[in-house]
Amino acid sequence: MPNIKIFSGSSHQDLSQKITERLGLELSKVVTKKFSNQETCVEIGESVRGEDVYIVQSGCGEINDSLMELLIMINACKIASASRVTAVIPCFPYARQDKKDKSRAPISAKLVANMLSIAGADHIITMDLHASQIQGFFDIPVDNLYAEPAVLKWIRENISEWRNCTIVSPDAGGAKRVTSIADHLNVDFALIHKERKKANEVDRMVLVGDVKDRVAILVDDMGDTCGTICHAADKLLSAGATRVYAILTHGIFSGPAIARINGACFEAVVVTNTIPQEGKMKECTKIQVIDISMILAEAIRRTHNGESVSYLFSNVPL
Repeated sequence: MPNIKIFSGSSHQDLSQKITERLGLELSKVVTKKFSNQETCVEIGESVRGEDVYIVQSGCGEINDSLMELLIMINACKIASASRVTAVIPCFPYARQDKKDKSRAPISAKLVANMLSIAGADHIITMDLHASQIQGFFDIPVDNLYAEPAVLKWIRENISEWRNCTIVSPDAGGAKRVTSIADHLNVDFALIHKERKKANEVDRMVLVGDVKDRVAILVDDMGDTCGTICHAADKLLSAGATRVYAILTHGIFSGPAIARINGACFEAVVVTNTIPQEGKMKECTKIQVIDISMILAEAIRRTHNGESVSYLFSNVPL
């Protein structure tokens, strides 16, 4: 693959390494450091003139630092005459602030979109956006890849009685995602209606659907403090489910999340590696990881060669 350079931000070096290995390339040289006043400094270590540049940076860890580093790297490549700069952002930062749901609330996802465009990004590759309309916040192409094909593969390979399972959404917002997975597996789905008193605190839950004597698989796009899915798991067990799994695309696991999962009744909590999970897996044996580096690598290869990316919406590359 000529005329391509892949740089890694500091948020998820391991994923960047897997992507470049898959493509048979080397990671390009970049040094990111901080000055003593905490300003971010980026030094691009090789020529990018006329090159097709991909910068891999996930919205995790110190999110604001990661975002600022990404913006500076995009700008550095752009003003060094890169022909095209693509930001590969497996977990999009601020994606939950996508609408004005109360007076004077910011739409921070739109602000991030503007910042990426002004920094000089020509194209965005991301995965399982919290709300797919975020693609419309950009005036540049956005490829929102799905973890769904990899999730279906994991379910078929790791849950022996998957034909007798119910796919469950822990909230109404994930209904579309859940029905799509249930249709592919040809099984039933259920939904949990939750009422919140305030953000990150669930008041009560109502199960809509039947899970009695079945394996229940909770599917959501992200797990942050994990209060919702742990509540939901208890609700499913009390409704007669034999076993409960949780499958989340982005395992953020902040605050009391790990303690909650350890104390909950899950057989396994399965996440993708859009966010690094090594440390979390040491603290919690229930966490398992699906590698999605091959999906991102194939998206980069197809984009670079001017091929269609839509194959990846329903297939996992071999």
